[in-house]
Amino acid sequence: MPGSPVSIGCAVMLSPGAAGAPDSGVIVAIPQAAALAGGLPLATAGSLCQLVNSVSGVPYVLPIPASGVSTGVGVAGQGLVRLGDRIPAGSGVLTILGPSAAPWLRDDHPP
Repeated sequence: MPGSPVSIGCAVMLSPGAAGAPDSGVIVAIPQAAALAGGLPLATAGSLCQLVNSVSGVPYVLPIPASGVSTGVGVAGQGLVRLGDRIPAGSGVLTILGPSAAPWLRDDHPP
């Protein structure tokens, strides 16, 4: 899904979630520090999302897998995560909701 890159604090949703209903959360950690936008690192595969189980309220961490991210733009060997990406993760699909870290940039490479 072509779109703009995202960073820490970007909202995400996993559907179906751990208990069936969609779980929501944010990107909380990005292992690379080579590519920045507005002083924040751009999210890549391997970045960590903090999600909350929508049924029990229990928080859990989900790493962003390499499948479903940009195949054309990479940072430190990992594909760029973009606004609108739908990434197969765990037992569901992780949707990157936003906001964008750099709305003036756009990556049009396929996932």
